[in-house]
Amino acid sequence: MLCLCLYVPVIGEAQTEFQYFESKGLPAELKSIFKLSIFIPSQEFSTYRQWKQKIVQAGDKDLDGQLDFEEFVHYLQDHEKKLRLVFKSLDKKNDGRIDAQEIMQSLRDLGVKISEQQAEKILKSMDKNGTMTIDWNEWRDYHLLHPVENIPEIILYWKHSTIFDVGENLTVPDEFTVEERQTGMWWRHLVAGGGAGAVSRTCTAPLDRLKVLMQVHASRSNNMCIIGGFTQMIREGGAKSLWRGNGINVLKIAPESAIKFMAYEQMKRLVGSDQETLRIHERLVAGSLAGAIAQSSIYPMEVLKTRMALRKTGQYSGMLDCARRILAKEGIAAFYKGYIPNMLGIIPYAGIDLAVYETLKNTWLQRYAVNSADPGVFVLLACGTISSTCGQLASYPLALVRTRMQAQASIEGAPEVTMSSLFRQILRTEGAFGLYRGLAPNFMKVIPAVSISYVVYENLKITLGVQSR
Repeated sequence: MLCLCLYVPVIGEAQTEFQYFESKGLPAELKSIFKLSIFIPSQEFSTYRQWKQKIVQAGDKDLDGQLDFEEFVHYLQDHEKKLRLVFKSLDKKNDGRIDAQEIMQSLRDLGVKISEQQAEKILKSMDKNGTMTIDWNEWRDYHLLHPVENIPEIILYWKHSTIFDVGENLTVPDEFTVEERQTGMWWRHLVAGGGAGAVSRTCTAPLDRLKVLMQVHASRSNNMCIIGGFTQMIREGGAKSLWRGNGINVLKIAPESAIKFMAYEQMKRLVGSDQETLRIHERLVAGSLAGAIAQSSIYPMEVLKTRMALRKTGQYSGMLDCARRILAKEGIAAFYKGYIPNMLGIIPYAGIDLAVYETLKNTWLQRYAVNSADPGVFVLLACGTISSTCGQLASYPLALVRTRMQAQASIEGAPEVTMSSLFRQILRTEGAFGLYRGLAPNFMKVIPAVSISYVVYENLKITLGVQSR
């Protein structure tokens, strides 16, 4: 039965706005009905607005911005089919009922670990007869007009790798739903993420160049500090020199992101998962392989970025001149110096980043996700910053060795060394601390990079017409 609803303020509740909508083409038995009033607390309006926006977008076939009765019925029928598929996927025992263990298992398959008490809370919200199980009717009645139409949406609140660009683009790619792939929202997310990364890297480029200089030139005899490093750069090439190497660092975002996304989609099929959202270990395997493919494809740009950041004033006229001189003097092999430590660094970076992020996510969900899976901006930023920092800390020695190998020919009289011999040399001459040269400016850029990325990403999403959840 279709009802016309007038939402009004409730005495004792915060002031609310009036909400009223009606549908044309009512069936004959409802012609005499003019209005029905429903009194609800003001905090329910956010849920109502989400529901209203979602069903209008999903069911409005003639694009007039309203639902008539036929469109509303069609929406309900289509939505019920989706709910039936989700119910069957949750019903592991095929007994027509969902219990707490099945909810726990289904969420575990999606990478979310919850306690039995948390699963029972979910059950109680839908269980009408007190059996602590949910049958099809209870599941359908609860979700039919509910904004969340399937469990993978919980995961979508926690996307982070596209947003949090800290200049080390080694993270596991984002998951995109079937709906996002079909509507083309996925490429808008990628464009927004790329634009956010470009702005973020440009804003933090001075710290990034200082990190490279400290990785290559700092030692026990040349203890370069942060202020001294900035002073040295400005004295040698002026304020403009702080951004050396940033141009190619921004240019490589687009090809790397595109190649990694396409490779990730292929790797997902190879790991053989039938889940819309991959499990954690599957994401790590598929993401690491996709990252390796993307890094292999654009690695010469990584070498150019390091050489441009280390160049002296007037040494090269630009990126193409730098590439031409490297090719003429050192050959094509020079564009793959440091390739092995770079590839080895992908696994600890992506693994630690993903593991820490998932741990923080699950902790928050178990303790605080009572009525909603949406953690809010601050929690997302904190989780993303901590996980990315831990990932960088784990892979930093490999990143330092990679940078020194990339820079070998740019240092006068520097001998050709292998990865293992360079590790031994650093440990012998500088100790374990030498493997973390440049760590301070690297960590200093994390928080501003994450914050800038998020703000730009959200604004670009609005510009591109991407709906925020």
